[in-house]
Amino acid sequence: MTNEKETAQARAKSYRTATKLVRGGTKRSQFNETSEAIFINSGFVYDSAEQAAGRFKGENEGFIYSRYANPTLSMFEERMILLEDGAEAARATASGMAAVNGALMSLLKAGDHVVAPKALFGSCLYIIETILPRFGVNVTLIDGTDIDQWKDALNEKTACVFFETPSNPALEIMDIAAISDLAHKAGAKVIVDNVFATPVLQHPLTLGADIVVYSATKHIDGQGRCLGGVVLGSEEFVEDTLAPYLKHTGPALSPFNAWNMLKGLETLELRVEKQCDNAEKVAAFLEDHPAVSRVIFPGSETHPQHALAKQQMARGGTLVTFEVAGGQEAAFAALNRLSLIDISNNLGDAKSLITHPTTTTHSSVDDAIKQELGITESMVRLSVGLEDVDDLIEDLGYALSRQKD
Repeated sequence: MTNEKETAQARAKSYRTATKLVRGGTKRSQFNETSEAIFINSGFVYDSAEQAAGRFKGENEGFIYSRYANPTLSMFEERMILLEDGAEAARATASGMAAVNGALMSLLKAGDHVVAPKALFGSCLYIIETILPRFGVNVTLIDGTDIDQWKDALNEKTACVFFETPSNPALEIMDIAAISDLAHKAGAKVIVDNVFATPVLQHPLTLGADIVVYSATKHIDGQGRCLGGVVLGSEEFVEDTLAPYLKHTGPALSPFNAWNMLKGLETLELRVEKQCDNAEKVAAFLEDHPAVSRVIFPGSETHPQHALAKQQMARGGTLVTFEVAGGQEAAFAALNRLSLIDISNNLGDAKSLITHPTTTTHSSVDDAIKQELGITESMVRLSVGLEDVDDLIEDLGYALSRQKD
C-alpha cells in the first residue's frame, strides 16, 4: 500500500498544470463526494487514549485540532505544493498578511538583519519597518532594482531578504535569481511575495528563492469571496520553523475559506491567462491615450525592465498601472466617471478593479518614500478582470475623455 501511495504521489507531481489545479490534493471521505468536502470542525476524536497520546507525540498520522491542521486545509496546501514548482511543503493562513508575518517572524530573532526594498505594499512595509525593529531586528531598506544596493546592504547578520515582484503599485521587477545568489552567499534566506505574478506566471523557488508567500485572497480565490494566505518552501523550513509558529500563534485559515480556495484553483490558469490577454490590450489602449501621461506594464516594451520581466515571468501580468495627466484631481475625476470598472483596493478578481494607491493602499507610507518610489498623486492601479475587453476599453475611454456629466 505504501508503494502504491508513493507511486500515486509521484504521478500527481508529473501532471500538467491544468490537471494539478483541478485534481491536486483531493481526498474523498467515506461518502466518495465529487467536490472536496468541507470539514467545519474544531477538533477530532480518537479511538483510544493511547492513540491520542501517540498523535500528540507525532508517532501516528492524523488530525488533532483545526488550529494545527484540518483535512480541507491539507487538500488546499497539497494542491498549492503541486502547483508551486520547487515547493516541498506549505501552510495556509487566515490572510496574505498573516502569511507574510508568519514567514518573517518564524524565521527571525533579536539581533538579526533584514534587507528589503522600499517598494512594498503598505502593510508589508509596516511589518518590515515598524514591527520587526520592536523585536530587535535591524532593517535596511533599499532600491530593490539596484543590484549594487543589495550587495552593499547584505552582511553576515542578514537572516533574510524580503521583496515582492512585480511590486505594488509601480510594478517594478526584482531580479529573483541575482538577489537570491547574493543573499545565499551572505547566508540569508530569500522570501518572495509572488502575489502579483501568481504561481501561473512566475516560479520564484526555481529561480533561487527559499520561501514564497501569497495572499490567496487575490487571484487564487479570485472572485472576491474570502481572505486567505499560504507560505511555501522546503519541508525543513515549513515543518520545523513555520508550523510551530503558526500552531502557537493561531492565524489559521477557516475550512470554508480553504474550500473556496480549492474551487478558485480549479479555474486559476484559465482566469489568469484571460486576464493577461485583457491587460495587454488595455495597456496598449492606455499608451495611446492623450489623457494618460505614463503607463507601467511589465508586458510592454516601454517598461524599463521588460527584458527581465520576460526572463522570469511567462506573461506581463494582470495589473496595469498608469498616470492620469492633471494630478490627483484628474485621477479622481476619471475614477468617478467609470461605470463598469469598480473602485476597490483589492486585485486579482474576476471583476476589474481600480484604486488610487497614494490615498488608499499606500496612504500610510511616508510621502518622501512615495515620491522616491514614483507613487504619484496621478497614479492609479488597475487590476484587469474577465469582462469583454472592448467594454473595459470603452469604459476607460469615457472616463478619461473629461466629458461633463
